[in-house]
Amino acid sequence: MQIEFPGFIDLQVNGFAGVDFNEPCTPEQLQHAIQAQRATGVTQFLPTLITSSLEHFASCARAIVNFTDPAIVGIHMEGPYISPEDGPRGAHPRTHVMAASIEDFQRRQDAAQGKIVLVTLAPEVPNAIALIDFLAAQNIKVAIAHTAARPEQIREAIKAGATLSTHLGNGCANLLPRHPNFIWEQLAADELNASFIVDGHHLPAATVKAMMRAKTLDRTILVTDAIAAAGCAPGFFELGGVTVELSANGRVAEPGKPWLAGSSLTMDCAVANTAKFTSLPLSEVLPLASTRPAKYLGIETLGTVIADWDEANYALRVKTVIS
Repeated sequence: MQIEFPGFIDLQVNGFAGVDFNEPCTPEQLQHAIQAQRATGVTQFLPTLITSSLEHFASCARAIVNFTDPAIVGIHMEGPYISPEDGPRGAHPRTHVMAASIEDFQRRQDAAQGKIVLVTLAPEVPNAIALIDFLAAQNIKVAIAHTAARPEQIREAIKAGATLSTHLGNGCANLLPRHPNFIWEQLAADELNASFIVDGHHLPAATVKAMMRAKTLDRTILVTDAIAAAGCAPGFFELGGVTVELSANGRVAEPGKPWLAGSSLTMDCAVANTAKFTSLPLSEVLPLASTRPAKYLGIETLGTVIADWDEANYALRVKTVIS
């Protein structure tokens, strides 16, 4: 069945098609990554820069903001104000994890020429609440993730202006108290939208279904958290100087480490997986990757995607994108 829908918007893309945004990119590399994403229906996205030194962040950010393309609608800064603990920290390098700092953020925002539009942090790190309050006053979106926060710290972050849970259910310890814990707190918070990585590795199908029911579709956003491995054959790739491996089953992780390191997911597959995992009709899933993230960022979608939908096999195949 042929269908048409607004272009996808991905709030979390660390890299794509062999290109790592967490290293200074050439214009040719950025154009290649944009075109490869477009082939999966993504017409707008936030290049995502993870925890690194100010100097390295600045060099990566400058390469992105000096390349003008309507597909790039801002930068998502994930870290460095996150939990230093193994597990919650994920694949972020511990060396550069730091306390929240308005001054450090301002230096990073200056390097990015004001293009940082989303910041993911952990509410429990020192000075986090003050930074959230500052960012919210600047109309910069604030998300919670890579955290070991107590429930009351989640509530403090929401009160200060946090509006999103980044890849909810991930970026946390493998074992948590049954209840209360920060996942339940975020699921219950009507003030928070939530993004989910629906690749079958980050969250089991039943968890996806239950979490989306709890948040409701109006507060649910699909992201890929893609790294350079997305759209590539199995092998080894770089994520901000860290070597990670894409296995034959699509899982991305540091060799010998138990935690994931981004994904190889593409948005067309994320949509198809969500329809399969939740048993929702495609018409209700498509907005989670297009108009929902557009509404969250306060922008319009870009372009129209024409695709074939194989409902029997849950396969979405993008044919073309009309600008």
